[in-house]
Amino acid sequence: MKILVSDKFSPEGLELMRKDADVDYRPDITPEELLKDIDKYDALIVRSRTKVTAGVIEVAEKLRVIGRAGVGVDNIDVDKATEKGIIVLNSPHGNTISAAEHAIALLTSLSRNIAQANSSLKRGEWNRTNYTGVELNQKTLGVIGVGRIGSEVARRARSLGMHVIAYDPYITRDHSEKLGFETVSFEDLLKRSDFITLHLPLNPTTHHLIGKKELTMLKPGARIINCARGGLIDEDALCEALQEGTVAGAALDVFEQEPPESCKLLDLDNVIVTPHLGALTKEAQTNVALQVSDQVIMALKGEPLVSAVNVPALLPETRAAVGPFLPLARAMGSFYLQLFGGSVDEIELTYSGNIASMPLSPLTLSCLIGFLQHIVGDGVNWVNASHIAKSRGITVLETSTTEIKNYSDLITMRARSGEREHKISGTLLNGDMRIVRVDNYRIEIVPARYMLVTTHNDRPGVVGKIGTLLGNEDVNIASMQLGRKQARGEAMMVLQVDQEMSKETLDKVKNLDVITTADFVVMPKRVFSEDLT
Repeated sequence: MKILVSDKFSPEGLELMRKDADVDYRPDITPEELLKDIDKYDALIVRSRTKVTAGVIEVAEKLRVIGRAGVGVDNIDVDKATEKGIIVLNSPHGNTISAAEHAIALLTSLSRNIAQANSSLKRGEWNRTNYTGVELNQKTLGVIGVGRIGSEVARRARSLGMHVIAYDPYITRDHSEKLGFETVSFEDLLKRSDFITLHLPLNPTTHHLIGKKELTMLKPGARIINCARGGLIDEDALCEALQEGTVAGAALDVFEQEPPESCKLLDLDNVIVTPHLGALTKEAQTNVALQVSDQVIMALKGEPLVSAVNVPALLPETRAAVGPFLPLARAMGSFYLQLFGGSVDEIELTYSGNIASMPLSPLTLSCLIGFLQHIVGDGVNWVNASHIAKSRGITVLETSTTEIKNYSDLITMRARSGEREHKISGTLLNGDMRIVRVDNYRIEIVPARYMLVTTHNDRPGVVGKIGTLLGNEDVNIASMQLGRKQARGEAMMVLQVDQEMSKETLDKVKNLDVITTADFVVMPKRVFSEDLT
């Protein structure tokens, strides 16, 4: 096996691969040289310098694996690689400790005004009383998101004598108890925490998770640390809260725009900032190199992987059988999570009718990807979906039966958490996706990019009130479906709209006297692509 490493790379990673392969280390290779020589190699490993374009991939006749020593794969044409059956790998776990330690560093610096005192002393000042700090011992740390990094931060905070509370709606109580966290509601965390640290992905659900409303709920003297993603916090609202003293201080490693331009937060004395240094340690760089090296060798040997960004296309016979159902399965997983949310102990998928005789594992994986990507971000894929579900304490069951009524094929997804259970069912009608049941509501939902889902009492005037409100908010309705349990009883309405709905508009819908519940569902674009594999 021949491997080309085209960027600067840890010697430990090179040594690891040379036990099994012939490795060419060419960290200064030019784009022209890469294009000329790539057809000699079975695998290519890059960092951020090398651009793996469609042109490079097209001429790479032997290439089976592309490895990225790091997380982002923006410099790799993943779609073209997938088209040619080339596995693209990254190394998302190598920076866990470094990112957690940076969060702790910002936490301690924030509590003792380290950065401000350092700058003051270097200016020739001796203002000890101006930088009186607070102890971390016996303080409450609120961790929002207890995945890999959040869990490591919590462990370290406990060793400092802090009481750790955590909010993560996708972690079950049993799983959180095993990790040693006290799980609380989002509102409770905001009200109780002396310090808050964020460790979750940025998506439409988490964008501006901390805004003006949330900042007003904090206890006096609270401080915020963000080493995750800049868009999690409304920077204008945070700036205002810091100026008014609602928030005592903030430590930020990430920003909505990087590098931050005209960011008022940088001018405030009670703000500590670093230029996205969370994963930038020698150890992290070595770790990502070792991890991607190990995964590349495993991929070349045909062994199971855990950090693939994609996987080769399905075999032709499998694609022909299940291909049309893959978007439906992913749409169901995404729809379920956004509509019902919360933690899940068990997901059961039942395949009924003709589909029961097809290869089912790709469908189950597709559903899991749709479900999990709202929790962990776009890093979930065909290879690691089952692994991620298991690591989060979710049991996945798969059953099938040829017996069915009303439809030739039906997929039913049940998810349970303790005594709580919800289910949805979907099918294909003339090749088009339909969700035909939501709990006890029989309804024919046409999945769309943007959907408003409401429940209400079935009576005249409800549709008109919602339509009028959306019209006033300049939200255009594309189509509508209604389902009910019985006449004049509980009913569900799904409106397909042309654009994403603001939180303010959704709140207005929720506040209508005729509405019981209202949720806005944003389907991932990949659900509507021609080929999910």
